[in-house]
Amino acid sequence: MQTARTMTVDDTRAVMEAYAASHDVSYLAEDAVYTDTATGQQHQGREAIGAMLRYVYQDAFDARAALHELVVGEGCAAVSGEIVGTHTGEFAGVPATGASVRIPLAVVYRLADDEITEATIYLQLVRFLQQVGAI
Repeated sequence: MQTARTMTVDDTRAVMEAYAASHDVSYLAEDAVYTDTATGQQHQGREAIGAMLRYVYQDAFDARAALHELVVGEGCAAVSGEIVGTHTGEFAGVPATGASVRIPLAVVYRLADDEITEATIYLQLVRFLQQVGAI
């Protein structure tokens, strides 16, 4: 069994900046796991994570990620930002409203061997529901 290489802060920053610019799933480990804390749902593997990202940014919203901060350590990183766009499809049980949204989020990442291995997503779902008039 091969041990994962500990990543330096510079290596971690390089991977995270490249991923943030592209959201290219090739920066993910084959068995990476993304966990959505709002729902508890997990997405495992590049294909599933890519499908989840497409759903959020292209199907449920016509949106982009607006990143505000990136904090990096050895093999770990955290970002804060917003999903910015238009609500164009069902999300969190709410049918498309056409409303403009800015949904705050934070994501904590773990990395090894120059790949993202894990992400924990903290999405402020209540802010979305307020913006589309669901609450």
